[in-house]
Amino acid sequence: MSSINAYLSSLFSLEGRTALVTGGTRGIGQKMALALAQAGANLVLIQRNLENQDTANQARQLGRTVTVVECDLMDSAQVGAVVQKITAADGLGLVIDILVNCGGIQRRAPAEKFTDENWSEVLQVNLNAVWTLSRDCGRHMLETRGVGSTGPRGKIINVASLLSYQGGMTVPAYAAAKHGVLGLIKALSNEWSPKGINVNGISPGYIATEMNTALIADQVRSRQIMERIPIGRWGAPEDFEGAIVFLASRASDYVCGESLVVDGGWMAR
Repeated sequence: MSSINAYLSSLFSLEGRTALVTGGTRGIGQKMALALAQAGANLVLIQRNLENQDTANQARQLGRTVTVVECDLMDSAQVGAVVQKITAADGLGLVIDILVNCGGIQRRAPAEKFTDENWSEVLQVNLNAVWTLSRDCGRHMLETRGVGSTGPRGKIINVASLLSYQGGMTVPAYAAAKHGVLGLIKALSNEWSPKGINVNGISPGYIATEMNTALIADQVRSRQIMERIPIGRWGAPEDFEGAIVFLASRASDYVCGESLVVDGGWMAR
């Protein structure tokens, strides 16, 4: 190995580490999961069902160990039990080094017509589940590393949004949830940074995924969005590979309580 490759490996390699990922079957979450696998991490994929094995199969082709765990993020009871199932000695007995909360849903309607049901669904998946998994993985990480530990730091990475900073249009629940995620990142970082765990986030801009199909189809709104993005294009899931490996690796060990905005320059406009 050349000195350059050895140096990059010392910063970014995730070999021997295990990453728990939600939302990893498609879009941004899939690219993040596979980027972690490319960097050496084994994967635990939380999925609503076991039908979609594409991410798991691609990661296995890279030589990684992959465990797919069934859990519906809409079901608070299932979410509350899943980390114990994964880590307990009488369960799967795995040690989680990295948590990536990328699972999310979207509901769109004018605020005056937004239903309580849609509000509850969005908050459950995009905020409540993020809190529960962060809390439970954080507790597990505190038991497996901490002050004085010589092992790698635990890494919790929660996917926030541009709407952690802005209000958006016709997505009040999503904006509220993503504001909450940003606050959660900061709150957990304050408690856990001195105890061997980094808590950070990634805030995607306007990305061409299924969640934004309605926006992309709206020619007027899509044009308005494009005109504000300095880089001149919508983002792609591939644009998150470097960000997730950075935040999961030793390279970010002194980065705490931040959310890396990946938006083509939108927020600077």
